[in-house]
Amino acid sequence: MHIQRRIHRFVIGGVLTCAAVVCAATQQGLGYKGTPQIPGTTWCVHDGDRPQPRVVEPGSTFSQGAPAPADAVVLFDGKDLSHWTDSRGRPAAWRVNSDELYMESTRGSVRSKDKFADFQLHLEFATPSQARGTGQARGNSGVLINGMYEIQVLDSYQDKTYPDGQCGAMYGQTPPLVNACKAPGQWQTYDIIFESPRWDAGGELIKKANVTVIQNGVVLHHKRDFLGATDGIGGVPHTALGAYLQQHAPEVFIELQDHGNPVRYRNIWVRTLGDYDQT
Repeated sequence: MHIQRRIHRFVIGGVLTCAAVVCAATQQGLGYKGTPQIPGTTWCVHDGDRPQPRVVEPGSTFSQGAPAPADAVVLFDGKDLSHWTDSRGRPAAWRVNSDELYMESTRGSVRSKDKFADFQLHLEFATPSQARGTGQARGNSGVLINGMYEIQVLDSYQDKTYPDGQCGAMYGQTPPLVNACKAPGQWQTYDIIFESPRWDAGGELIKKANVTVIQNGVVLHHKRDFLGATDGIGGVPHTALGAYLQQHAPEVFIELQDHGNPVRYRNIWVRTLGDYDQT
């Protein structure tokens, strides 16, 4: 892949600086070379030489089928897509299997009608039971928050890709602490705790978005900051201000990505965290 010359800008410690000019990002091995360096690391975006997360075999059924808490909003109970639209606000077109209580990605991404600030999200997913392809071509989907912050969904069971793009990665930024994937076709759980970024009245970013991710009962990220909006090597993934992270309200939608692979989802619910000492 070739990328046109561009200058990447970053906000580090509140100061806008320019990173190296990218002349020709090229695919090499598992990932790419010539992409922007990720602030705070020695690695570049989608660097195939970045250390692979160690593999941890997860427990067999952690929180699978767990009923939603009493204060949760159930976004999908296996019956219909009434809580979802496509990216243009039209009725969601994913296939629903009401007998087995799942929906399957097809014909574009879907996003929740409701928006939430600082929330706990539970969902279960299964990549295709017959693994085809390797790396990013294998069971690819994603959980995107406000269309900006992605936790990757991928079949990374006994299959490698660039570490910041494997299952559980904060896409293009931070690999998961470990690889806790199950075999293709098996149901897996994500429990995601997300805190929205905040800006002051003058438009200055005063709190970055952060996330805690638990896959199959194993912690992948703990209160880890997003460096900015996530994106691939064709964008500016680590900008803290600007085109790739516009100031937005704390309330955000949840999006499930269609990436051309029939990934299944079920038992999706979300609850707002709230504040301490509030009745």
